Amino acid sequence: MKKDLFGKALLDFYNGNTSEDIITSTNISEEDTLPLDYLFRDYTEMPKIEKEALKLAKGHILDVGCGAGSHSLYLQAKGENVKAIDLSKGAIEVCKKRGVLNAELLPILEEKETFDTILLLMNGTGIFQTLKALPEYLTHLKNLLNTNGQILIDSTDIKYMYEDEDGGFWQDLNSGYYGELDYFLKYKDEEESPMKWLYLDFSTLVIACASVGLNCEKVAEGEHFDYLAKLYI
Repeated sequence: MKKDLFGKALLDFYNGNTSEDIITSTNISEEDTLPLDYLFRDYTEMPKIEKEALKLAKGHILDVGCGAGSHSLYLQAKGENVKAIDLSKGAIEVCKKRGVLNAELLPILEEKETFDTILLLMNGTGIFQTLKALPEYLTHLKNLLNTNGQILIDSTDIKYMYEDEDGGFWQDLNSGYYGELDYFLKYKDEEESPMKWLYLDFSTLVIACASVGLNCEKVAEGEHFDYLAKLYI
């Protein structure tokens, strides 16, 4: 996020400048609106999968891709020890302004502390970017776990987006894994640099985890092909 439009949008909303929302799209989907107030939601407004993840989170917790800090603030209010990290400078600034005690601008692959729970929510597999990069990220996350630690991660099987009217599926077999997307973000007529974003079906995640010595268990399912998984050694 070279321009950090995401961070600029969060700061605008926090400061009361709510004239526009974020516009997102992918190489297989039309433009959609991401309401800024949704990124500042409290626990009661969160989907079932996020609530379940927060219930399971315990010990020293790492909130990866923390955004505006909503998950961290909830856990912090429960008395949990939480560290929030993000690639967005604006997001980290908002987290601190909202009261997150430990928030740092840091890529996950540069994290060196160890944790009892690592949270990757709001399609947490997205930060892996590509299927090829998956083993590197999973190995690093595994190395950040304390004894009996857990990784709680959600994603969506987007195979339904390739379904035709007859119930069949169309895929370009030369284009690689169907969950690898190009992700585009616009805010106030500015366009962010395109990003790679990965949606993972559960079976693929299980296989990838096994290849690096992680167990993978599905602990919750959402209402639209989404799921929450628990990864552990």
